[in-house]
Formats: sequence, structure tokens, C-alpha cells
Amino acid sequence: MFREERGLLLASLTRRFGDLDLAEEVTSEAIEAALRHWPAEGVPARPGAWLLTTARRKAVDRLRRDRAYAARLAVLQADAERDDAVAPAADVAGVGELPDERLQLFFTCTHPALAAEDRTALTLRCLAGLTTPEVARAFLVPTATMAQRIVRAKKKIREARIPFRVPGPDELPERLPGVLQVVYSVFTEGYAASSGPRLQRLDLAEEAVRLARILHRLLPAERETAGLLALLLLVHARRDARTGPEGEPVLLEEQDRGRWDRAMIEEGRDLVVRALTGGPAGPYGVQAAIAALHDEAAGVESTDWAQIVALYDVLLALTPSPVVAVNRAVAVAMRDGPGAGLALLDALAGEPRLRAYPPYAVARGELLTRLGREGEAAVAYREALEAAGTEPERAALRRKLGE
Repeated sequence: MFREERGLLLASLTRRFGDLDLAEEVTSEAIEAALRHWPAEGVPARPGAWLLTTARRKAVDRLRRDRAYAARLAVLQADAERDDAVAPAADVAGVGELPDERLQLFFTCTHPALAAEDRTALTLRCLAGLTTPEVARAFLVPTATMAQRIVRAKKKIREARIPFRVPGPDELPERLPGVLQVVYSVFTEGYAASSGPRLQRLDLAEEAVRLARILHRLLPAERETAGLLALLLLVHARRDARTGPEGEPVLLEEQDRGRWDRAMIEEGRDLVVRALTGGPAGPYGVQAAIAALHDEAAGVESTDWAQIVALYDVLLALTPSPVVAVNRAVAVAMRDGPGAGLALLDALAGEPRLRAYPPYAVARGELLTRLGREGEAAVAYREALEAAGTEPERAALRRKLGE
């Protein structure tokens, strides 16, 4: 319950007092008070309201004790009220009355004035509710470094007077992609950890799904929020089949599809329809459509590879990227044979961003193996082994080399 309520508390208190640090501190104090009182007195009928009332009282007490702090917050609150007059939240994307204030916190944490890495860190800390050490582990940096990064982001919000509000309709198209990208980045690290003993960080992946659900609930008229949630659900549905008994990676064609989460897939498929209806598709909607085709197929052989290639063509036009090009090349190999896919992969050999991207070398190794060119395949697998971040990936690649 605390995990669910924390984001709501933090957003409401930041909105009321205009200071993220103060909101965090009194939120923690309110939760601490609950842990002391509830075991003896019982959980209140409305625990969220109890926590919010307690936190507000603690904030007011603190402001009464610190007049300079209160004066600074008065300036911030005046800024917030002015911004509300310019761009009321109710005018955004047909939302009507905003269900809660987390949406404003999303846009504050992902403001373009903040460095990209700081946006993701702050979102994980404030909206996903991860502790600073947990965020540090996700970014593979020391806790002290991450603490400095989060402090820097909060200081930037305070000093630049970044408004705690949802952008107006004219700003939303420019700002929303940044918010979606942060949530997608969190999921990506959870889906395929950049390093460590495990292939997946399920805690991060599930937090990203939760954040995507909140965004979709708060911005139901935005098709790309539906597309992002659909993509995350359709990919996360395969989580139990993606690793073997020892945590080793299991390729898509070798996965037991009976272990895929069918309820999650059905929910994702419904969202794909919404994401692709009513105008040109966005990149998350297209990626979700690709994931849906994989999830609907009974096996690799019955997958509609022609349609997947066509969707990758659309995605490349929307977001040109060497990673998308690699995925398209693999789909072409499944449609037209390993030689056709390998030619496309070799054409990407000069792309510097793929040198440290193990799936590129792994894809080459797989296609070279299918063509009987084992010596060249071994070279590709060694390149992938050098770049692999997690121990399960390295173990799988060593087995490939042994074969």
C-alpha cells in the first residue's frame, strides 16, 4: 500500500508546497508515523487520506519553524499559480478533471532542462519509489554518485523554477515523447540488464509497466501512451520463458509459449488497436504491433514475417536507428533466408553504435552458422562475448563458441 500511495503523496505535496525535497521528507515521515501507529491502532478506513493529512501537518510544522524556507516556497507557489492560469491541467489532451497529480510530477521529473540521465534517475526515485541505492544499481554507478545526480536534478528544478504542471496542448506533442522515453528506458534495463548476474531485472520491468499504466490512465486520449503500455505488456508477457533453469537466455524460437502470460497478451492486443486507430501510427504503436504478431503466432515458422518486415520499414521511417535496422535484418532473414539477412547486417558494419551492441554480433553469428560458415560465426560470437554485460549472456555465448 505504501508503494502505491507514495507517488500520489509525493505529487500532491509537491503540488501544494512547491518543493520536491520537502515533499519527500514529509512523505517519509508520514509513512514512518503510520508504521508506529497502525499496528497498535489499526489501519484507517482511508489510509491514503491519513498519510496525506499527516504529511501536510508535518510540512506546515516545518515551514513554521523555518521562515526563510517558507519565503522561498512562497515564491515557488506564486510561480505555480501563475503557470496554472496560463495552462490549466484540465485543458490537456481532453483529460477533463485530472484524476491525480502524478502526471504533473511526470512532466516535472522529465523536463527538457534536465540532463537525460537525470530525468530517468529522478523518475525512478520519485515515481517508481526506488531507493537511491536501487537506482544506483540500475545505472551501475556508486550510490554516492547517484545521490549527487538526484540532488543536482532537484536543485535544477528549484533554481530554474521548473513549473509543476502538465504542459498545455501546444507543448504536449513536444514534451510527451520525453516522458514516454524515460519509462521505456526503465523497461529496457529491466528486460535486458546491462550488467550483473541476471539477464532480467524484473523489478524494474514491472515498475515500468506500472508507470506506463498510470500514464495511460491519466492521458487516455494520447495514442502513444496506449502504444507504450501495449508494447511493454506484450514483451513482458514472455518473461517466464526468456530464461532457463540456471538463468540462461532462451531465444524466442526456443521458448515454451505455453509459459507466456496470455491475459497480459490479450490486454496488450486490445491496446494495440487503440494505438493504431485514428491517424498515423507512432513508434511505440508500431513496435507494439510487431510484438503482437510474435505473441499471436503458434511458433516461429507460422509467424507473419512479411508483415513484421513491413512494420519495421514503417518504424525505420519514423525513428531511423541502427538497432531497428538490425531487428529488421533478422526479420528479413526469417522471411527470405539467412543470406539476405546477413547482407543487410554486413551493410551496418561501419555503424559505430553497434560495436558495443552484443545482439548485432549474435545475429551475425546465428546467420553465419546457418550458412555453414562456422569459422566466421566463431569470430562474431567472440565479439559478442567481449561486449556482453551479464553473466548469463556470457555463459550462453561461451556455449555457442564451444559448439
